[in-house]
Amino acid sequence: MKRTPYIDPEREQFEVFKNLPRDEPIHMLNLIKFKDKATYEDGRDMSGADAYAAYGRESGPVFSRVGGKIIWRGIPQVMLIGPDHMVWDQIFVAWYPHAGAFLEMVTDPAYKIAVKHRQAGVEDSRLIRCSGSDVGSSF
Repeated sequence: MKRTPYIDPEREQFEVFKNLPRDEPIHMLNLIKFKDKATYEDGRDMSGADAYAAYGRESGPVFSRVGGKIIWRGIPQVMLIGPDHMVWDQIFVAWYPHAGAFLEMVTDPAYKIAVKHRQAGVEDSRLIRCSGSDVGSSF
């Protein structure tokens, strides 16, 4: 049975990720929907967007240390193809020099502390690992 919303990877999905090649660059497509109000265990009053910003500030040094970069970021304007109820607040592509860098990031002690902000502020998300390919003027 599938669950929704999607905030953290399921164990099976993470195992598939770990079994893919680790020594080649990867792109991670991130689709993020924020909660109106973040839900922290301590009850602090913060918007989901502000909680996600805190996640970015606190996890950013780890992301940079492992070689990660945001290579594209956008604010969705309209769902042209797809269900109009699926509205994302932020979309971005993160690049990692290799999949091992992503694994290093998510197991870093500082990241494990920072991720509480993501969990508090995100209503729903998708994280899709992609391999890079040539770019050009055709599909």
